[in-house]
Amino acid sequence: MFKTILKFIKKKYKDVIHSIAFYPVLISFSFLILAIVGLQVEHLGWINGLKKDIPYLFIEDYETARSILSTIISGILSLTVFSFTMVMVVLNQASSNFSPRLLPNLISNKKHQIILGIYIGTLLYCIFVLISLGAYGIDSKSLGLSTMIAAISSFVCIGLFVYFIDSISKAIQIHNIIDRIYESSSNYLKKRRDTQKTNKAAHTIINTENWRALTISKTGYFRGFDVSLIKDSLIEKDIQIEIIPYINQHIWNGNPILKIKGDLTNEEDDNLIFCCSISSDRHEGDRGITGMIKLMEIAVKAMSPGINDPGTAIDAINKIGLLLSEFLQFPSITSKTVANKSLVIVENSISAKELMRILIQPIRLYSKQDNSVLYVLIKSLQFIVNIPSISPLNKEIVKIELDALAFDIDKNIDNKLDKEHLMKLF
Repeated sequence: MFKTILKFIKKKYKDVIHSIAFYPVLISFSFLILAIVGLQVEHLGWINGLKKDIPYLFIEDYETARSILSTIISGILSLTVFSFTMVMVVLNQASSNFSPRLLPNLISNKKHQIILGIYIGTLLYCIFVLISLGAYGIDSKSLGLSTMIAAISSFVCIGLFVYFIDSISKAIQIHNIIDRIYESSSNYLKKRRDTQKTNKAAHTIINTENWRALTISKTGYFRGFDVSLIKDSLIEKDIQIEIIPYINQHIWNGNPILKIKGDLTNEEDDNLIFCCSISSDRHEGDRGITGMIKLMEIAVKAMSPGINDPGTAIDAINKIGLLLSEFLQFPSITSKTVANKSLVIVENSISAKELMRILIQPIRLYSKQDNSVLYVLIKSLQFIVNIPSISPLNKEIVKIELDALAFDIDKNIDNKLDKEHLMKLF
């Protein structure tokens, strides 16, 4: 029961953190707390002394205070509506011109959420103080501090609005989107490489051919195996587990998902299946090859007749080539020990052949008549082939894709000079 609750909490936490409403709600609540605290400390001795020392910062006139608060409310409301409208325009443009898969990353931009949260928080703060001002009536001296804080917050909102305009205009630029995806994927690969270096058993190959298979009763994309959800009784046993699918692989109901070496009860088998995370969204998160898939879709979208933007496709292909060169250096099968080395987990990585099918083939098919894109695609694959640390088997698979590129060039490029120029690259 505890493990079920833990998995539910983890899932809900991830959904809440990536929600566009998370930071605005949190910050708005903080502003309401600030309003209540501000009203409570208005009559403290040091606050009254401060009002006497710098009276020009505190509003003493009832009509002036009410007018200022009303003006701030109407102004911040306009800023909030305009900012939300700009976000919707940006999301629509990104979906139409680049790829709908980019929307979650744009929505979950923390800086923009914080700015919108400060807008809404200031708005709620001023409304709360204005209501209190009506309650106090002409005794506006009681709210001098709160009115001053509202005025300062309005200045902050104006500054944030200028920053928001600059930030949102940069966020929609495709080269910035590509760079963000590349950085996120590269950081994931770096963490994975560091993890394997620290784990002494990471490169140990274990024969799992005769192990018992466990099947999944769901259909979706494999997101990972959560070791923290394993029962304590299982950790104490001397068992070995192979995770059959790679991260982001689509699996069908009834397909094998785990292989087990060791005697387990049906309840323990169910617990291991419970540790597997399955999602219906192919592009959820940035683990595995998700980032490279997004870059591939950007390149394909850019080469569609409606967009026809080879420059964007070239930029995305260059980043895919760099990520592929890192990804293909990982061993196809790795193993690691957890829980005081009593539990061995064997993980499978996506094969080079599957990477070519998912990432390179769609770009090759959509750009087989564009010389500039084909040139960059050939150079990217040749860069991968020349890396010494990539295994000969993976290099051979990349060479097969290069042969397919040569075939497409021969069949689809009509200009003789262009064809000769591209064929010389081989």
